Amino acid sequence: MSRYTVELTNEERSALREIISKGSHKSLRVINALILLNSDESGEEPRKPYEEIASALNVSSKKVERVRKRFVEEGFEVTLNGKKRDPSSYRVKFDGDLEAHIIALSCSKPPQGMAQWSLRLLADNVVELNYTDSISHESVRLILKKRAEALASARMGNSS
Repeated sequence: MSRYTVELTNEERSALREIISKGSHKSLRVINALILLNSDESGEEPRKPYEEIASALNVSSKKVERVRKRFVEEGFEVTLNGKKRDPSSYRVKFDGDLEAHIIALSCSKPPQGMAQWSLRLLADNVVELNYTDSISHESVRLILKKRAEALASARMGNSS
């Protein structure tokens, strides 16, 4: 017997059939709907084994198990639509002060033996100067790109 038993109500079953039969939906949502319909143990048709569902939908049996688990533990809506993230849970990684330090450092003379600053060199120096605990060269690139875009739009002036 399966560890996660999927028993759909008539409303859930009809909603899943509607998703797979008409309209445009994300492929992940359609696949999850098909997995739930094929895993239903309260329906007229007998439940299919994980491997049979997985091979028919061209997904792994682990995916089938995860969808069934999510349905049992988190419910119908979360299984189809995913969880909504709380925007307040995102923390600000870099403030204006750190960006100013990076920009000032990039405008300064590069270290001896170097013709110009590299992104990795900037990232290493920002950490050495204790402006932040850690920063990747990609984050430095994004900060400098934002500055370059701001300068370019300032040079363009008002188009009207």
